[in-house]
Amino acid sequence: MAQVLIPDLDDSLLRDYQRAADGNGRSLEAELRSALQRLRPDTSERHRDVRARLAAIRAMTPDVPQTPAERLVREDREGFREA
Repeated sequence: MAQVLIPDLDDSLLRDYQRAADGNGRSLEAELRSALQRLRPDTSERHRDVRARLAAIRAMTPDVPQTPAERLVREDREGFREA
């Protein structure tokens, strides 16, 4: 595993991450690792992996009609009504 040393970080930035770590019940290192994972830059390789997973999911139900999202949202807002 690689290691990174970042000199001259702002003290308030580290304090904020330490508070977040305390609130999440983990170490500062684990909190920073989590933040880096969440904010990981998108790469074409990751996009390819996601597209492949989505295609595999779609292939599980090839002939099943899907309800459009806007209909589901409308029904949720207005309450379901039989047509």
